[in-house]
Amino acid sequence: MLLIHCPYCEEERPEIEFANAGEAHIARPSDMDGLSDQAFEEFFFIRSNPKGLHYERWRHIHGCARFFNALRDTVTDRFVATYKTGEPKPDIAAEGKDQ
Repeated sequence: MLLIHCPYCEEERPEIEFANAGEAHIARPSDMDGLSDQAFEEFFFIRSNPKGLHYERWRHIHGCARFFNALRDTVTDRFVATYKTGEPKPDIAAEGKDQ
């Protein structure tokens, strides 16, 4: 069973308590009405899907119900770090050296 650390509850809980909410650190355009159809499609639907370390948003749905960010390896499914929304993201280059 995969255990995920919630940075708000400060404990590791089973993965069934969490829901993935997509890629993290996506900035919403300030002028949504002025976007072209292509630009809107790119913002709304197009996401990176890297092999390796990836920043994601997660929600602790059966706990505190808060969103948080995680750095996860998509190959091994290992969570490298979890951190509160609004905190700076961990450096991928520094984290990758530990593997």
